Amino acid sequence: MTKPPHICLASDCDCGMTRRDFLRVSALGTASVAAPLLFAGDATAQQGPKGDDQPVKIGYLPITDATPLLVAHGRKLFEAEGLHTETPRLFRSWAQIIEAFVSGQVNVIHLLSPATMSVRYGAKFPAKVVAWNHVNGSALTVAKDINSVADLGGKTVAIPFWYSIHNVLLQQILTKNGLTVVSKGREGNIGAREVNLVVLAPAEMVSALASKSIAGFIVAEPFNALAETTGVGKVLRFSGDVWKNHACCVTFLSERDITTRPEWAQRVTNAIVKAQLWTRSNQLDTARLLSNGDSHKYTPHTLQVLSKVLTVTDYADYEKSGIIAHKDWNQRRIDFQPYPFASYTEQMVRSLQKVRVEGDTSFLQKLDPAFVAKDLVDDRFVRKALAAVGGPQAFGLPANLLRTETLAI
Repeated sequence: MTKPPHICLASDCDCGMTRRDFLRVSALGTASVAAPLLFAGDATAQQGPKGDDQPVKIGYLPITDATPLLVAHGRKLFEAEGLHTETPRLFRSWAQIIEAFVSGQVNVIHLLSPATMSVRYGAKFPAKVVAWNHVNGSALTVAKDINSVADLGGKTVAIPFWYSIHNVLLQQILTKNGLTVVSKGREGNIGAREVNLVVLAPAEMVSALASKSIAGFIVAEPFNALAETTGVGKVLRFSGDVWKNHACCVTFLSERDITTRPEWAQRVTNAIVKAQLWTRSNQLDTARLLSNGDSHKYTPHTLQVLSKVLTVTDYADYEKSGIIAHKDWNQRRIDFQPYPFASYTEQMVRSLQKVRVEGDTSFLQKLDPAFVAKDLVDDRFVRKALAAVGGPQAFGLPANLLRTETLAI
């Protein structure tokens, strides 16, 4: 019998995504050591290659959120921009990818949009969002005997990271259904109207659901599709059906690279924007490129699973079954557009301030949404990249690049 996967919450455990991982990342800024360590000494030596000679070193998780970075690499769009690239590095958890980014092992990453705030304002590491990687692309997946949100009462549900849209949306869904969010680890007693949240690496969620260690999870694709195709679980709600065309992951660059290598940052962004535009019109080819059957071996996922997410051939079935509550939103299971709307960033800050987040959140409660929208995001590069591919309309975006956020729990 296969041993159930370990849900890492103990302070002495260092596998997967643990509280220790999170606290270790947060402590970078608490002790004010991140910036001094990275910028101390000879500036030239710390910066490495000058100008555009710096290679693109991608860090990613095996989820469809990473699609633009991997498509840009696989189709040599970075090279088309005159950049050198290294083989992208796959990481298991968000804590690992953050640590690799802060230490300089990778310099172009996709990161959960709320986690960027933890890095910039919690850990005080100077980095900025330069583009969105995608919209939607996540879901709440549950065991097959769970038929409603109310059925999650008294059970444990996994999230990928406290600083995630997944955490925000799940808590809003649970609260709307009269359930109370708790975080009691593996040993605590869970009340009948409580839902216990645990952090689990995305790659471990499906097996955890299969072993009944958890009753459900909310995470990026294709793990929801994997649970469906293997018969382990079913989708209860798509995240994009709660927050219309929300971002999940964004492209994150260090402020040092943005400041000292603006042309490099522009070329990186150009490649990512072109990758998203190609992906929208080449969904099956994208699934092939990301699948385990491709020579790049970017992900361990099959073409069948990735196609279920990217080609959206069965989305109408979800509408017929009632899983989709807002048919008039006319969305894809996952879609791609690069512009980081300020209205989203402001709403993200307000939402995160109202939900349960483990660790030191003192910095979070002090953040002003309007300030974060301007300070965390640098949209100069994506605006220029959009202009080069036909403007915002190439992605069906409004010409003024403004929108109103739509949330309907």
